[in-house]
Amino acid sequence: MQDSSIDYVTRVLRAPGEASAAAWNALLAHAGFSPFMRHEYLGALHASGSATADQGWDPHFVTLWRGDELVAACPLYLKDHSYGEYVFDWAWANAYAQHGLHYYPKALVAVPFTPVPGPRLLARDATLRVALVKEVLAFCRRKKLSSLHLLFGDESDVAACSAAGLMLRHTVQFHWINEGWKDFDAFLASLAQEKRKKIRQERRKVAEAGVTFRASQGRAIAAADWDFFYQCYERTYLEHGNAPYLTRDFFRRMAATMPENWLLFVAERDGKRIAASLIGLGEDVAYGRYWGALERVDCLHFEACYYQPLAWCIANGIQRFEGGAQGEHKMARALMPVKTTSAHWLAHPAFADAIEQFLKREGRGVDSYLEHLEARSPFREAEGGQ
Repeated sequence: MQDSSIDYVTRVLRAPGEASAAAWNALLAHAGFSPFMRHEYLGALHASGSATADQGWDPHFVTLWRGDELVAACPLYLKDHSYGEYVFDWAWANAYAQHGLHYYPKALVAVPFTPVPGPRLLARDATLRVALVKEVLAFCRRKKLSSLHLLFGDESDVAACSAAGLMLRHTVQFHWINEGWKDFDAFLASLAQEKRKKIRQERRKVAEAGVTFRASQGRAIAAADWDFFYQCYERTYLEHGNAPYLTRDFFRRMAATMPENWLLFVAERDGKRIAASLIGLGEDVAYGRYWGALERVDCLHFEACYYQPLAWCIANGIQRFEGGAQGEHKMARALMPVKTTSAHWLAHPAFADAIEQFLKREGRGVDSYLEHLEARSPFREAEGGQ
């Protein structure tokens, strides 16, 4: 019997396209914008074959409705593996297996292959956000799933998950903040001498190798450059022994449906394209996403993925550049550590208790790690204002 105080109806959608783009994006605008939570982005992952049930991403998007109005929603996937998530729970799955229990399928509220913090629980208000979490938990219990995991949520998500009794887990990413520098040289001047010298040396190696860059944004990115980018992106994955997560059709859909959210840098030498990096664009923030190269040039990765984007951010007044998952080496390029948060629920009481204790210990370790990193700031203040 439904609680008379509940004024919404819950529907589980089996594909992103079952909700209208206008209704979904209106909720997103209310919750806090992220290009990676746009209906077009999630829909492209599904329609392109990049994140589908056949790939281990079985969509069960949980939505709340008042009449014909969508008032809360989240992308929920049933997973039979833990690839493409960037918050690692392989040890948890192994522990289940060692005790003869099934960890998979599990439930995941996340954007596939996209470790970018932002809203995951789209809702008209905080009350509906908590209600959405509770409906997701009810769904997990009905399906007899082992667990629920919400990855890279924002502060509102974390508050709603905490209110619903989920456990929190923290990881570290590296983000760059624009302090209003007039150009890249002014930014370099803010760094400690050792860091300035290293960055100049790295940039000089690329320039002396005869490599130049051109940037294209939005619809100015030509189809041939999208094709070249994918060639580079695919090559990089294959060189590491894996097929790429994202298909060429996914990027075709990005070019067609949300071109304004992409910036492409193409590296050229002797009139030949040799590498590319693709940057996501949000509201006053840029996201380092994908890169690849067909030729090896010393320090080319740093130039394509950090220095070119940072120079572009400074020139265009972008306030933040997020460098993606992991990568302590990013601190040498002035990307500073920030804490990111995920939320977790496990159905098995004994495992839930064990993981709660593990997360407390891990959390203390993350706090110590952050203190250690912050003491190694690359900025001049850390060397006594030199």
